[in-house]
Amino acid sequence: MNKETVLISGGAGYIGSHTAVALVEAGFDVVIIDNLSNSERGAIDGVERILGQKVAFELVDTCDKDALRGVFERHQFNTVIHFAAYKAVGESMDEPLKYYQNNLVSFMNIVEMMHDFNRPNILFSSSATVYGEADTLPVTEQTPRQPATSPYGNTKQIAEDILHDCCRAYAGLYGIALRYFNPIGAHPSALIGELPRGVPNNLLPFVTQTAAGIRECLSVFGDDYDTPDGTCLRDYIDVVDLAKAHVAAVRRMTAGKMAEKYEIFNVGTGRPVSVLELISRFEAVNDIKLPYKIVARRPGDVPAVWADTSLANEVLGWKAERSLDDTLRSAWAWEKHIRHMS
Repeated sequence: MNKETVLISGGAGYIGSHTAVALVEAGFDVVIIDNLSNSERGAIDGVERILGQKVAFELVDTCDKDALRGVFERHQFNTVIHFAAYKAVGESMDEPLKYYQNNLVSFMNIVEMMHDFNRPNILFSSSATVYGEADTLPVTEQTPRQPATSPYGNTKQIAEDILHDCCRAYAGLYGIALRYFNPIGAHPSALIGELPRGVPNNLLPFVTQTAAGIRECLSVFGDDYDTPDGTCLRDYIDVVDLAKAHVAAVRRMTAGKMAEKYEIFNVGTGRPVSVLELISRFEAVNDIKLPYKIVARRPGDVPAVWADTSLANEVLGWKAERSLDDTLRSAWAWEKHIRHMS
C-alpha cells in the first residue's frame, strides 16, 4: 500500500520543518518546497538527521506559478500544507505591499493548482492574529475576527476568506485553517528550531540570544497593559505539539471525516503566560540570569490573547502535551546548538 504524500510549502521554515518530521514519523511521505528566502537549507539536513532518511526537497518559490505547476506535474499528492509566507508583524507595517504580494499570490497559486490538478485537501497555516483585540477571552473559533492590527495579520484573514470561498465554489476542494497562537521551543534533538534572520520578531529567540550573549539586553515592550503584571499575555504552544496538530488535521482530511468543506481550529494550550513570567521561567529552568529592560509598547501588539482549544481537543483528538519548562529547555538547547555550529 502506497503511503499518503503531503506537499509542504515553506517546509524548511520553523513550523514547516517540525511538521515534516511529525508527518514522516506518523507514516506519511513528504515533498518539501521552499525558496529559502527566510529559512536555511540546513533545516532540511536537520529533518533528515532526525528521521535517518532523505526527504524530497525542491527549491521552488510558490509565487512562481510555472515552477509550482512543475511540482504538481512531478509529484502525486492529495494534500498540501501551506506555510510559505513572510511573517514579521513589524516589517509588514513598514512594507505592506511586500506582504500582500508574497503571502496572497503564493496562496492563490497553491489553491489554483489544487483546483487545476484536482487535488482535494489544503491545510492553511493561519494565526491567532486574525482575532485582533478580542472582546472576550479565551477566543473560540466562533469569536468574531476583529480588523487586523497589521498587514501580516490581514494576509491571514484574507487567505482564510479565499480558502473558504474556494471550498464553497469548487466541488472537490476541502480546507482546514489552523489558527496558531505563539509557537515556541525546538525539537528535543536540538537539530531543528527557530532560526530568525537578523533581529528576531518573536520573544523567545530574543530571550535565547540574550542568554547566549549575542544581545546585550532583552527588551520588554510595555509593562502598562491591563494584565496581572502589566506585560502582554500570550498562549505559548510548543512547536512539536503544533506539528502534531497538523498530522491530526491531515488525518481528518485524508480519512474523509470533515463535517464541513471548510473548517477552522485553534491550536494553543489554553493557558495565558505573561512576558515577564516566560522570562522568569526560562531563567529558572535553565539556571541563567537574563538582563532585560522595559521599553515602549510595540505597534500592532494586542494586550492579551489565548485560545479555547476544546474544538481541536474533541474533533481532532489533539491536545498540547509538552510542559512550558520542557519547551524552554529545548529552546535553550537549540540556541546552544546553533552557536556551536556557527
